[in-house]
Amino acid sequence: MLLRAMFVALLAGLVAAGPLTGATASIPERMNGSGERRSYAGSIDGAEYRVEVPENWNGTLVLFSHGYYIEGVFDPDQVALSVRPETESWLLDHGYALAASDYKNPFGYAVADAQRDQIALLDWFDENVGRPTRTVTSGMSQGGVISTVLAERNPHRFDGVATNCAEYDTPGSWNTALDVGFVVKTLLAPGEDIDLVRADDPRGSTERLLAAAQRARQSAEGRARLALAGAVGNLPTWFSAHDQEPTELARRLEQQAAWVEGQLGGLGPIGRVDLEARTGGNPSWNVGVDYRRLLAKSAYRETVEAAYREAGLDGSDLEQDLRQLDRAPKIAPDAHAVAFMFRHGLSRGHTPVPVITMHNTGDGGAIVDQERWYAEQVQRYGDPGELRQLYVDRGMHCAFSAGDEIVQLRTLLDRVRTGRWPDTSAPALNAAVAELGPDYQLVLDIITGQDRTAPPAFTRFTPPRFLRPSR
Repeated sequence: MLLRAMFVALLAGLVAAGPLTGATASIPERMNGSGERRSYAGSIDGAEYRVEVPENWNGTLVLFSHGYYIEGVFDPDQVALSVRPETESWLLDHGYALAASDYKNPFGYAVADAQRDQIALLDWFDENVGRPTRTVTSGMSQGGVISTVLAERNPHRFDGVATNCAEYDTPGSWNTALDVGFVVKTLLAPGEDIDLVRADDPRGSTERLLAAAQRARQSAEGRARLALAGAVGNLPTWFSAHDQEPTELARRLEQQAAWVEGQLGGLGPIGRVDLEARTGGNPSWNVGVDYRRLLAKSAYRETVEAAYREAGLDGSDLEQDLRQLDRAPKIAPDAHAVAFMFRHGLSRGHTPVPVITMHNTGDGGAIVDQERWYAEQVQRYGDPGELRQLYVDRGMHCAFSAGDEIVQLRTLLDRVRTGRWPDTSAPALNAAVAELGPDYQLVLDIITGQDRTAPPAFTRFTPPRFLRPSR
């Protein structure tokens, strides 16, 4: 159960900065000498990389940034070059070169390593393959925000950015996870030995949080309080990549509870071991947070109220729970750890190049609210005309088909080439996915591990407002 919950919330989007100096690279291995395609693998200062160059290279390079890997839970057997393997094949068949670093330490909050190692790989590509005519950076989840900050800090190296299921305000992401854990600990595991941050026994604390959530699922009162934990994080009530969004309250609460467990397992005490080691302390806080106010602004406030009524509780019971949250001891951050996250884990929204984003409407691993937050930053600090945001009507985290990914990349590449955005309406995008055919419409559910054919599902959507932005 612990590993299942950790797997749900893997890939929380984060970022870093700074070119690599004094790099040492292993001699690249030419993996395919047939003349049809050049394939390279090697390492630069300990960061494994992979490069694929088609015979008919059109001069464009797509640099891919992978997401949040949990060692022993999600550990790919080779460096990923795209979200879906079919996308990699399509891009190579159509003349695009692909490259990706696996980062010096690919697991956890690898933001500083990622920023440095991706720039080092671009330098290697220029020297060993050739300088691209155009370079776009694409990234998944954690890699999505890596990609935005790569372009913000190195605008001369990139011509466009594509993000998938990304987070852009990672201090806010970890604060959201802290809020979810705080509600579970306070209301469902009072008095238990649980450290939400700086944990002496991170595995034990995580197991006790997950056990409390599992117990709560067994009663209507417990399910109501799990709904409150989900609501303060705006966690969706849709969990499956393959099933329709549920409408019945019981099913909605069940699927939201799964996202709660995902937050506890992936970004709870165990996830914070790596985070705190990299940042040098605890970067998260809830000092000064008014949970009554968070609930009032939540997109799932009415779900909480319905769950309390279903349990035979009323407004006074909910008010009592909110008072208990107010009275519970709050958590303060370490200033230097906060500074690290602000320096390395926060997109600024400058848009020096065109940016296209794509997100599932029912994503609780990287909540879709962050897309609205990012658009607000672009409105303030960048050029809204350089941003297009696409939404796919599915549950689950990063539940995209190769068709979705290819159409997104084609849209960006058209914008880079022509200087104008093509039609990004949902009907136009869905028609483009359908035209690729069923081989490009497989969608993975990362919990069941199943690939199933799914129809094109781009939709018009307005995300909820992000409840815990860091700025």
